Amino acid sequence: MELSAYLRIQAHANALANHRLHTSMAPLDRASLHAPRVSFFPSLIATLNHVLNVDGYYIAALQGKADADRKWKEFVPADVLPELAQRQRVIDAALIAFCSTLDAAACEGNVDMPRGNGRIQRDLACHVLAHLFMHQTHHRGQIHTMLSGTALAPPQLDEFLMASEGHLRRDDMAALGWREEDIWGP
Repeated sequence: MELSAYLRIQAHANALANHRLHTSMAPLDRASLHAPRVSFFPSLIATLNHVLNVDGYYIAALQGKADADRKWKEFVPADVLPELAQRQRVIDAALIAFCSTLDAAACEGNVDMPRGNGRIQRDLACHVLAHLFMHQTHHRGQIHTMLSGTALAPPQLDEFLMASEGHLRRDDMAALGWREEDIWGP
């Protein structure tokens, strides 16, 4: 498998995991989302907002937008899950669209990431994407653990990267409007 195809699959896996997480969390009220919990960020909503903000920053940088740093600094956290989930769907769609345009040369292209005070960090797009996917997985794992402290069962988040497990994601794929062949190919 070529790296560009793998990254496109990863972008879909990311969106599916976010969909499952947000769907499973829908019954939580505002108090439960904001309740103090043991984790790197002190609540479910704070962790979800961190993922959303970081995703937005890196996707803007990957797209070559000059205002990635400004968007990071001016991020307004969502207070409730429906708003956060909608904003995350938009970001996830942008990541899928970006990864769907990648070819080998684009994977090796430079991404300039403004880091404040005029400093620009430069890395290859494939490295930025690998970092972003790891970051998302890391914090979704924390959210998964925090959900164990609620009345909700944490959702299954790791059933995507094998084409043979389509039966385990059929309903989610339908909810997202995706077809297996669009992700895996014919």
